[in-house]
Amino acid sequence: MATQPRAFLDAKERLLRLPEVKARTGKGTTTIYREMAANTFPKPVPIGGGRVAWRESQIDAWIQARIDAAQTA
Repeated sequence: MATQPRAFLDAKERLLRLPEVKARTGKGTTTIYREMAANTFPKPVPIGGGRVAWRESQIDAWIQARIDAAQTA
């Protein structure tokens, strides 16, 4: 039996482009890239043609971690 590509296995995973990531997080482009460089924000995946997108699950997890941190502070 051949193995399925990971993309097929994660068929329900959405890829978010920068405008949607900004809208969901409330962060600007510069802040997102600065935090990516500091390893405090998820890194995008290449989608071709020099374009990138973020995995929705990683952005959702990042948002939830901020909510959890705020509730325990």
